[in-house]
Amino acid sequence: MATVGSPVPGGIVVSDEGQNKEQTPLDILRHSTAHVMAKAVQRLYPGSMLGIGPPIENGYYYDIDVPAKQLSEEDFPAIEAEMRRIIAADEPFVRREVPRDAAIAENEARGERYKVEIVRDLPAGEVTSFYDTGSDWTDLCRGPHVPSTSHIKAFKLMSVAGAYWRGDEKRPMLQRLYGTAWPSQEELDQYLWRLEEARKRDHRRLGRDLDLFSISEDVGPGLILWHPKGAIIRVEAEDYCRRTLLAHGYDWVFSPHIGRGKLWEISGHLGFYKENMYSPMDIEGEEYFAKPMNCPFHIEIFKSQIRSYRDLPQRYAEYGTCYRFERSGVLHGLTRVRGFTQDDAHIFCRPDQVEDEIKECLALSLSILRAFGLTDFAAYLSTRPEKYVGDPAIWDRATEALRAALEASGLPYEVDEGGGAFYGPKIDLKVRDALNREWQLSTVQFDFNEPERFDLSFIGEDGAQHRPFMVHRALLGSMERFFGVLIEHYAGAFPLWLAPVQVLAIPIADRHLEYAGQVASELKEYGIRVEVDSRRERMQNKIRQAEQQRIPYILVMGDRDIEGGTVSVRERGAGDLGAMDRGTFVNLVRDERDKRVVK
Repeated sequence: MATVGSPVPGGIVVSDEGQNKEQTPLDILRHSTAHVMAKAVQRLYPGSMLGIGPPIENGYYYDIDVPAKQLSEEDFPAIEAEMRRIIAADEPFVRREVPRDAAIAENEARGERYKVEIVRDLPAGEVTSFYDTGSDWTDLCRGPHVPSTSHIKAFKLMSVAGAYWRGDEKRPMLQRLYGTAWPSQEELDQYLWRLEEARKRDHRRLGRDLDLFSISEDVGPGLILWHPKGAIIRVEAEDYCRRTLLAHGYDWVFSPHIGRGKLWEISGHLGFYKENMYSPMDIEGEEYFAKPMNCPFHIEIFKSQIRSYRDLPQRYAEYGTCYRFERSGVLHGLTRVRGFTQDDAHIFCRPDQVEDEIKECLALSLSILRAFGLTDFAAYLSTRPEKYVGDPAIWDRATEALRAALEASGLPYEVDEGGGAFYGPKIDLKVRDALNREWQLSTVQFDFNEPERFDLSFIGEDGAQHRPFMVHRALLGSMERFFGVLIEHYAGAFPLWLAPVQVLAIPIADRHLEYAGQVASELKEYGIRVEVDSRRERMQNKIRQAEQQRIPYILVMGDRDIEGGTVSVRERGAGDLGAMDRGTFVNLVRDERDKRVVK
């Protein structure tokens, strides 16, 4: 008989039988939709055999062996139509529990060899469950499901890919059908809109279209070439952050790109992080490694002289370029690379200073991110991982110090159990962009192990040696990843203070070219980035192309402008502002730039 349904938050009704407490109501809806999709495929392509069909983020998939056909997106309309027929029939999901041996026999009788393998891997005597959908279809499944197919309101098939059975390349290749399902058509439409917006905002495409950066196969994957337009955005971002840090008591330092193997042995990186480091270089019989992190170098700067308690805290900041061996399969534009520049800082402080330093790091992170127009944050407290160094009691103390700083900041936060670095717990700040996607940027890490491993000390007020604490801090994360986030957040339409070209002057005819050059020279005197489009091209084409390049201000110059000493202004997003006195326009741009206005 059909199971009784219970309403849950979100308007989704789920079965009470076989509840898996780890699944959310939305997971259950999507898993139920995966069953409907699998039934539709088996109806359309008899002889198809089922693998697994779990819910995933924003949707679900089902691995299916379809001997009769290589599925493509052209087949989706037929599969979706069959799914709609199953949904309209309001077929109940009915749970059946059977002994393990009976489950094997039932799946063998239906030719479901992948399901047979799954059941054979279960312990002897295990009770398994099936879910019957209608009178003509069943699937091995622990559930739960919605009560019947009519509870599925909005779905769409998204893509198809190959997937080796159980991830083993020596096993058969199945076809993985991806789909998405939502409680309402409105939510589905919003999700599809976000996907389309994400495609339009893809930093890899915009990076090419706006001439910001490139990745050359001749140079190597995961290694970024910053073009002039992308580089000036980076310069502006770095300069702003550098000025801010210097004003907050940081000292600027620089460190080399490689270091002796002994350094990385002491730091623990060779023991805990070697798989992400590049192979060593043999230099005069010694092993050297490209640095994956900047910390040991800053430690050596601290160790270079005797420190008094009066000298602390010491705050060292650097834009340090690091190198990590990321596998080619995970590289992704600017957001997952092999060479990156970290806006890194390390604070060496007394134990009584550490909470205040962490609070200051959090406040500084929030202030700087807001200056870039990022205002929606999520905080995570990451605790001791399985592989770690140091005394668990000190870990607990450090974790509580971070927790206290978070609570003092007023930021809501979640605990990421086991997510800390091997040398200490940390706070991660994630920002939500214009599409409400989370990006990991700022991090504040508590480290009491590196000072111990490098035997750091300071002379206390009592004249004795004491061990300092160390705080690792990155505000933007890496310049590459941060730039990728900015591109997608703004869809390439950067605030004026960051825009690579802030003003474009377009003369209507060749006789207006000299005047355009004069105006451009005046703007450059005030540090405004301006270009003159002197191409022999139709004015409307020039304007359209400038708009495609997301240039904040376009100045169109003709006879009237020359006569009146004006400029005809077009603002990105606002259109034609009309003629404006040149001095007025200069003040407008300078004010917007200097205040870092975000429109």
